[in-house]
Amino acid sequence: MSLHKIILSTLLLVPTNISAQNILISHIYAADPSAHVWPDNPNKLWLYASHDQNGTNHHSTMFDYHVFSTEDLVNWTDHGRVLSVDDVDWAISHAWAIDAAYWKGNYYLVFCMRSKENSDEFRLGLAVSSRPEGPFTSIGMIRGAEGMDPSLFIDDDNQPYIIYANARKCYIGKLTDDLLAIVPGSLLEVSEGLPQLQEGPWVHKYNNKYYLSYPGLTADQWPEVMYYSVADTLTGPYIPKAQYIPYFEGQAGSNHGSILKFRDKWIAFYHASFLSGGNGYTRNLMADFLSYNADGSIKPIIPTKEGITGGKPVCCFIMLEAENGKSAGGKLVGTYAENTASGYSGNGYVTGFNHAEEYAEVLAQVAFQKKYMLEIGYSSDNSRKIAVCVNDFMLNGDYASWKDIEIPASNSFSTVKIGEIKLKTGDNRIKLMSVNGNMKLDYIILRPL
Repeated sequence: MSLHKIILSTLLLVPTNISAQNILISHIYAADPSAHVWPDNPNKLWLYASHDQNGTNHHSTMFDYHVFSTEDLVNWTDHGRVLSVDDVDWAISHAWAIDAAYWKGNYYLVFCMRSKENSDEFRLGLAVSSRPEGPFTSIGMIRGAEGMDPSLFIDDDNQPYIIYANARKCYIGKLTDDLLAIVPGSLLEVSEGLPQLQEGPWVHKYNNKYYLSYPGLTADQWPEVMYYSVADTLTGPYIPKAQYIPYFEGQAGSNHGSILKFRDKWIAFYHASFLSGGNGYTRNLMADFLSYNADGSIKPIIPTKEGITGGKPVCCFIMLEAENGKSAGGKLVGTYAENTASGYSGNGYVTGFNHAEEYAEVLAQVAFQKKYMLEIGYSSDNSRKIAVCVNDFMLNGDYASWKDIEIPASNSFSTVKIGEIKLKTGDNRIKLMSVNGNMKLDYIILRPL
């Protein structure tokens, strides 16, 4: 048994008080948080994260990515699946860490997966969306790069860079204007100033200095802790500094994080295994405020009970845009996406509910069985009867005792509560049909009860 596995086995035996920790998102297992504030809305924070499968015992089972957003650090939205291995024609497995960037009017997701051509290798891919919450469409590999845990950094001169790890080395390269290739001759290895580097490089700027943070191994021993080094330029040379998140009881075998400033406060995002009781393969997102000493050094962080909410419990609801269909893990059968009406959210809405059994289906992923209030956003010129099916079970009845759900007419898009549903652990498929004529379905919301 490897030392890594021994440590993970030990962590499984460590009792943890989950309620005493600042678990950020508690309805789904997620890791590797990449935090951003986009220029169109400085009051909204976005997290791009990998997704751990329920009950897994290996990171090879990671299959897709999620996006979360908040305006107050207490109330969060899970925007659902935004990209999966099935959406990437060159990939076979291992949907590991991601990052995002806003570039020339679009939002880009950079990710790593193992390739079909050589399943022993991680390659870096790029996906694009017109909206920060996705879903994202894969547009190809990044040429000239081979590695894992990529991040995108756009410097003050508007030059985009790719930063990634490979075989415990860190590389930084300029990207072409389409972000799909490293500019020939620009790729540099900067590992010399990053002692104990393992993976997951992330760069932020503070007082005109470049801070490169990363998960590393103390004396080459697991578990990982978070280190940082500092340089005057993005490409270094980097000067090693210290650990900024040292080992803490209840962490996962790995760690991975990002640092950003939101509403004049610096925040460190990372992951742990409090939610699963110590299983290092099913992780949860964490966050604490970060502060600096007068000399620019980072004060070490130990997970606090208060986190970034001041001790307030986090509330996260799931919002699934109906029009995203297959690209978000659902499907449209006999229905279609449209955006000619006004007042919808996301990229449009679903219409065409003209015949029996035509439907829109969305995918909701959760870590635990739990009850939710189901709401829909819709418009319809007349009152409608709808049927809702959750994992092959009808809401308010079954095929033997059918009970339609009536919703009132609404000439503009509005939200209506449909009823209580129970989601099972893992993937849940929610199907909505109109029984007596067409309507416009905008979104489905799941609020925890």
